[in-house]
Amino acid sequence: MSASRPIEMFVACVAVLAATATAATSAAVGPDPLTRLHRQHIGWHACALGLDDEVGQALDAAGAECADITVPLDYADPGGRTITVAISRLKATDTAHRVGPLLLNDGGPAGPSLHMPLTKSKVMGKVADRYDLIGMDPRFVGRSTPLDCGWDIGSALVRSAGTDLAGYREEVAIARELAERCERTKGDVLPYVTTRNTARDMDVIRAALGEDTLSYLGYSYGSYLGEVYTQLFPGRTDRVVLDSVNPPERYSQTLLRGAEAANEEALRAWASWAAARHGTYGLGDTRGEVLATVEHILGAAAEKPLRIGEAYLLDEHVLPAIFIGGLGSDLDERRADLAGTVRLLARAADRKPVEPSEALAGQLEFLLTAAGSAPASQMTAIICGDVAERRGIGSYWRAVEESRERFPLAGPLANNITPCEFWDRPAEAPTVLDNDVPALLVAATGDPRTLYAGAQAMRDQWPSSRLLTLKGARQHGLYGEYGNTCVDARVNAYLRTGRLPAHDLTCVA
Repeated sequence: MSASRPIEMFVACVAVLAATATAATSAAVGPDPLTRLHRQHIGWHACALGLDDEVGQALDAAGAECADITVPLDYADPGGRTITVAISRLKATDTAHRVGPLLLNDGGPAGPSLHMPLTKSKVMGKVADRYDLIGMDPRFVGRSTPLDCGWDIGSALVRSAGTDLAGYREEVAIARELAERCERTKGDVLPYVTTRNTARDMDVIRAALGEDTLSYLGYSYGSYLGEVYTQLFPGRTDRVVLDSVNPPERYSQTLLRGAEAANEEALRAWASWAAARHGTYGLGDTRGEVLATVEHILGAAAEKPLRIGEAYLLDEHVLPAIFIGGLGSDLDERRADLAGTVRLLARAADRKPVEPSEALAGQLEFLLTAAGSAPASQMTAIICGDVAERRGIGSYWRAVEESRERFPLAGPLANNITPCEFWDRPAEAPTVLDNDVPALLVAATGDPRTLYAGAQAMRDQWPSSRLLTLKGARQHGLYGEYGNTCVDARVNAYLRTGRLPAHDLTCVA
C-alpha cells in the first residue's frame, strides 16, 4: 500500500477559506495509516532462541542480529490486528561503498529465509560487505507469527492421483477434508496469507529500516514475490536478481502443471547417470533397465503400500513426490542421494525389510505425518490465497488421464486435485504485471521446476531486464547453489556495480 502525501495549503488564501479547505482535506485524506508501522522502533536482539537453535547460533557467530517487525494482518485495516514478521540482518562493513539493504527469499512458497545472510554472504564474497543482508521469514512462516492447520500429513500439494478412479476419489476426500480443517482452525487469518501481503510486509520492513529503496534476491517462488513487490511498489527497488524465474501467468494452484515433460526428461537423464554406476547402486546397467526398476517400484506401491522400516507405509499417492523431489538437480551429490533412495525402495517393492536412511526418514516423516503439517499448511494457504480457482472435481481427473500416457510419473502428480479446489476465493485478484523492471533474470535451460520458458517470458515482459542463461543444466536454483563460476561471477558483477550487462548472457554448465 503506497503512502498518501498530505496536501499543502496555500498560506495566501483567505483565512476562513483556508480553514474550511484544511478541514475538508483532513477529513478526505487524513494521515498515512501506516506511518506508525513505517516508523516503528526495531528492537534488534541476538538470534539464537536456545542451545539447540543451530541457525540462530550461526547467525550470532557471524555477527548478525534479529528482530520482529510489526505488520497489519489486514492492510485494508492497518489500525486493526497485527502480526509479526521475523528478520535477520548482517550489516554492511564496507560503509564507503554501502548500497543498502538486500532482502533475500529462498522460495517455497513458505520457505524460511532467516538463514540466508549466512549462505549468500559466502557466494557474494567482498560484494556482501556493501549490503545489509536481510533474511525474512514471510508472514506465518518460520519465526514469524505461526500458522498450522493441524493436519495429519505434510503432503497436501504434492500428492499423486494414483492409477484408478477409486484412488482419485480418495484424493478428492483428502483435499476436501484438509481445506475444511484449515477453515475451521485458521479461517480468521486465511484471507491474509497471500503473496501480495508478504510484498506489503517487505515495504514496511524497508520503511522501518529507514531506506528509500531495497535490493532483492529471490529464488523460484521468491522470483514471483519479487515481481509482485515491483508491481505494488514501483520505484522502490534498486538491484533485483530473480533466480529460477516463475512469472505470474505460470503460478497456479497445481504447482508443477506444465513441467511434466521437464521432470520426465530429468528422470531419464538421472536413469542414464545411475546406469553408468550400476556397480554402485544395482539399479540396472542401461537407462531402460533403471527406468524399469522405477516402474516396478511404482507398480508395487499401487498394489500395496511399501513398508519402510517400522514406522512408514508409502503408497502410490505419496511415492511419486519422493522421485520428483530428487530430480531438482543434476549435481552428482543430489543424483547419488536419489539413487540410494531408489535402491532402498526397490528392496521394499520386492517386499524385503528395509530401514530408511536418515534423509529418507526425514522426507517420510514430513510427507506422511503431522510433523509436516505447519509448513504444508503455510504453503497451501499462500497458494490457495493467491490463485485458488473452482475448476470442478472432474477437471483434474480428466487432466490426469490425458497426461498419464506421456508423463506416467509426473502427470498424475502435477494435475492432481489440491485443497485449493475447496478453498474460499482469494480476497484479491492475482497480480498482473504491467511494468518494466531492470532486473537480472537467472535461469537454467533444463530447470524441471520453473521452466526456462518462464524466464524468457519475463524477459519479454521486462524489456529493461537481462537474462543470464545457464545452458545444459537440469538445475533449480543457480546463484551460489550450483557451483557455476560463470553464473556466480556475473551476478556478483551486477550486485557490485548496479549495471546490467549490455545484452543477455549465456554460461555453460
